[in-house]
Amino acid sequence: MDENVKKITIAQLKRTAEALRKNNMAAYVCNDSSEAVGIVKGLLCEGATIGSGGSMSLVDSGVMELLKSGNYNFIDRTQYSPENISECYAKMYTADYYFCSSNAVTENGELYNVDGNSNRISAICFGPKKVIMVVGCNKIVRNLDDAVKRVKSVAAPANCVRLGCNTYCKETGVCMGIDGCMTDGCKGDTICCNYLISAKQRHKDRINVILVAEHLGY
Repeated sequence: MDENVKKITIAQLKRTAEALRKNNMAAYVCNDSSEAVGIVKGLLCEGATIGSGGSMSLVDSGVMELLKSGNYNFIDRTQYSPENISECYAKMYTADYYFCSSNAVTENGELYNVDGNSNRISAICFGPKKVIMVVGCNKIVRNLDDAVKRVKSVAAPANCVRLGCNTYCKETGVCMGIDGCMTDGCKGDTICCNYLISAKQRHKDRINVILVAEHLGY
């Protein structure tokens, strides 16, 4: 990233981090992924039970490699068959830490997430003792309206391609409900089933957001 752009990006991340803290979420700002991995190491204790969502941001940043290093009791969802995946999800609700990313983070300190199976958004809301999100600067938006548009034009189409979902956005690159309300979109097969906005939290610092000045995931 160009150094001038990097300075602007870091300033945006710092504003966003301060807004997240006002909403009772712990927030960290990192120059790059290696710094983010270092913060994650500092938050974890050896032998901790860890669950995760299917996050490309965790893969891109190198955090997933750390979680699978053998130093932790990592619940690896890739080791479960489709018939037994619900058993995996249930185990994650009692984990010490749950790792994921966020589809969007607003400069007002809100997290916006949309799910199909909803194992991720349910774990964000309740269950694991701590939630740790690794979020690239590409996911920072001004407000919730922009967050909705980001999911419809970037996150959902890219994830549908990755998952091989037969959706309108997979073929066109944008949601058919891009100009409609939050829930407008596919009427058939869809990954946009449940919508979660996380604002001020009752349990201070349960959610930890690591903001990285790199593009990570979708």
